[in-house]
Amino acid sequence: MNNIGFFNQKLRGHHRLLVVFVMLSMLFGVAPLSSAYALTQPVTPMVSAGINFSLALKSDGTVWAWGRNGYGVYGDDITPPRLTPVQITGLSDMTAVSAGAAHSLALKSDSTVWAWGDNRFGQLGDGTTTNRPTPVQVTGLSGVVAISAGWDYSLALKSDGTVWAWGDNTLGQLGNGTKSNGISTPAQVSGLSGVTTIEAGPNHAFAIKQDGNLWAWGWNYFGELGDGTTTDRYTPVQVS
Repeated sequence: MNNIGFFNQKLRGHHRLLVVFVMLSMLFGVAPLSSAYALTQPVTPMVSAGINFSLALKSDGTVWAWGRNGYGVYGDDITPPRLTPVQITGLSDMTAVSAGAAHSLALKSDSTVWAWGDNRFGQLGDGTTTNRPTPVQVTGLSGVVAISAGWDYSLALKSDGTVWAWGDNTLGQLGNGTKSNGISTPAQVSGLSGVTTIEAGPNHAFAIKQDGNLWAWGWNYFGELGDGTTTDRYTPVQVS
C-alpha cells in the first residue's frame, strides 16, 4: 500500500497545540505530554484496490472511493462509475481500509469494523445477505486492530491475537473447519492465537504468529497455501 500526495494532509498548528498541552500539564496536571502528542497524530494514509474500484483513507480519517459502483461500493446507490474520488458518507475517525471484490471494510479508531457493498455471501458481517449501499457496523466485533477483505469474505484481527472471519466459505476461506455457502456474522478462525498479521487473498488467507511462523487456509488448487499439497484446507496449516 502506497502513500500518495493527494491523500496527505499536514496538521496545522501541531507544535502550537503541543506547547499549550505541555503548559497545562505543568500548571494544572491535566494532560501528560504523551496524551497531547497522541491527539495530534495523523492517521497514516493508505489505499486498497478492489475489482474495478479503489479505496483511499486520508490522514483526516475520511474514506474516499472511485471507479465502478456495483453493489454500492461508494457507500451510495448511484450506479454510474465515478471518475474522481468521492467521500464515503457516514464514516469518520477511520484508521484502515480494505477492498474486496465488490465490498469494502473500514476500521474505526474505536476498534469497530464497518462494511458496505456486496453482501450476497454475508461478507458485510451484519447478520444478513442484503447488499448495503451505506456503511453498516459488523456485528459483535470489538477490539479489532487489523482488517483484510478477500474476494467475498472478510477477516479481522483482534487485540487478543485471535482471528475472525465471515462471508463466503465455499472453499474453506473462513478457516473454521467447515465448508458452506457463507456465514453472515464473524466466527473465530480455528486453532489460531498469538497472531500479529493477517492477509486475505481472493479465496485463501494467511496469518503470522508472534513466533514468526506463517499459517494458511482456504483454496489450495495451485499450492498457494505452501504446505506441499494442493488440498484445500478448512483450518489453518503451517506453511512449510
